[in-house]
Amino acid sequence: MTKRLSSKQGEELLRTLRERFEKHPHRHPGIAWGQVQSRLEAAPEKLWSLHEMEKTGGEPDVVALDPQTAQYFFYDCAAESPAGRRSLCYDQEALESRKENKPKDSAVHMASAMGVELLSEEQYRQLQTLGAFDTKTSSWIRTPQEIRKLGGALFCDRRYNTVFVYHNGAESYYAARGFRACLRV
Repeated sequence: MTKRLSSKQGEELLRTLRERFEKHPHRHPGIAWGQVQSRLEAAPEKLWSLHEMEKTGGEPDVVALDPQTAQYFFYDCAAESPAGRRSLCYDQEALESRKENKPKDSAVHMASAMGVELLSEEQYRQLQTLGAFDTKTSSWIRTPQEIRKLGGALFCDRRYNTVFVYHNGAESYYAARGFRACLRV
């Protein structure tokens, strides 16, 4: 499968991303759209990954610029966990361990196929400073290896104006739990 968009798809996505960028300036103070667009145009595989984020309901937007690496960070900024990425267990090992009622995929596998990463707990908390996200849903986050080795996985949500981190068996899945992604460009 080619991980490149047609020129028409690329133009449409860039227009959508620019409009979102301009609509939410509080998410990226001090960052100029022209520089972001230039970086995206030079990295067609990243534009493809953003298209996958958009296609699955993530509403990606620029949320940071790393001064050390000069990379822009895009996070899913949809109000709720992206609808096209719900009902997933945590990873492939968890998916294979289920004997019955297997979900269609795992969060880690789907993220990898999209060319993105699950948000870490720190990134999830950073996102929550930009708005109120996951007030009705929850999102798997990158789980430390020590927890995963014991069969668990972590997820987060926002309730009572507070961000909560929870644990669950990695093989569990729910209609209201998906994952939020990070893409570095």
